[in-house]
Amino acid sequence: MAKKKELRIGLIGTGFMGRTHSNGYNRVGNFFPKLEYKPVLKTVCSRTEDKVRAFAEQWGYESVETDWKAVIARNDIDAVDICTPNDMHAEIAIAAAEAGKMVLCEKPLARTLDEAKAMVEAVEKAGVSNTVWYNYRRIPAVTLAKQIVASGKLGKIFHYRANFLQDWTINANLPQGGEGLWRMDADVAGSGVTGDLLAHCIDTAMWMNGAIKDVAAVTETFVKERVHQLTGKVQKVSIDDACIFHCHFENGSLGLFESTRYARGHKALYTFEINGENASIRWDLHDLNRLEFFDNADASNVKGWRSIHVTDGDQPYMDKWWVPGLGIGYEHSFIHQVADFLKSLETGEPCEPTFKTALETQKVCEAVLEAAASGCWKDTGVDL
Repeated sequence: MAKKKELRIGLIGTGFMGRTHSNGYNRVGNFFPKLEYKPVLKTVCSRTEDKVRAFAEQWGYESVETDWKAVIARNDIDAVDICTPNDMHAEIAIAAAEAGKMVLCEKPLARTLDEAKAMVEAVEKAGVSNTVWYNYRRIPAVTLAKQIVASGKLGKIFHYRANFLQDWTINANLPQGGEGLWRMDADVAGSGVTGDLLAHCIDTAMWMNGAIKDVAAVTETFVKERVHQLTGKVQKVSIDDACIFHCHFENGSLGLFESTRYARGHKALYTFEINGENASIRWDLHDLNRLEFFDNADASNVKGWRSIHVTDGDQPYMDKWWVPGLGIGYEHSFIHQVADFLKSLETGEPCEPTFKTALETQKVCEAVLEAAASGCWKDTGVDL
């Protein structure tokens, strides 16, 4: 076997996403052995030295840094992986691109549309490979749904609906901001559920069903003031705790999206359903190895929703895993994204979603927030 080419990784951020990405880098070679490239975990960066050293030891990084600028300055780093809070995405990505590094960035791309546009401009000017970690695309059942839609089997699409429900902020005493709670601080996160959760739904929807043309929305902040964890002061809460929006897709179908962190009993309920002229499909993250399918062409005496267990080797990605009937989990979506990124370096094709593609999701997020603030329909300006 030919010697593999190295992709030397500099990871910035040691939180939840840092773990998922590191697991992807560590396991990809075991299950995708024919790839020409292999990730090498050169360095990991976090501001707290004890924390970053423990992370490096746990996940197998060769060295540590406590300043992200030092990661970018190193000559032994090929790709910078950004797993920081959202307020750091733009500065790090732009600096990495200007230094000629490939850039992988957690979602959402940025806090604002202006930041996202600057990031796209930087990676395109530098000509560096880039991708955004919208990992749900890489769950095999979701990829299969995309293939079914692309085949035309559903016929003309009439409806796309999705929701993403959580309940972890139903506590008026929960502080905002600081480590672990930066998603509660609009200055750091950019928005609440719109950028954090609906961005996933929007990315998947436009990947499957095409561009979203315009939106109308309602948002709500249920707890108006919270203590800021860093200052100890009571401050206004500026994030959206809940968002509901509906939309027109360019293909004429209607979309309905809901997200909240105030749905008691739901930790991470992400579902979507697509209704077409001939058939419908639906998926639920809580049963991620299944895709439900309804085909109106079935004989009337057996017509009904069927449950497709997505574990066979002729279904997306599954030939790399176990035997039919044995499922995989959430973490595998990140392994698949690493594999796809490495493959893109072989072929020269972009690894979707690129920064440019993720910019279109950012446009929808911004239009949703503007529509909610104004009470008016807003065009998205999406160009897919």
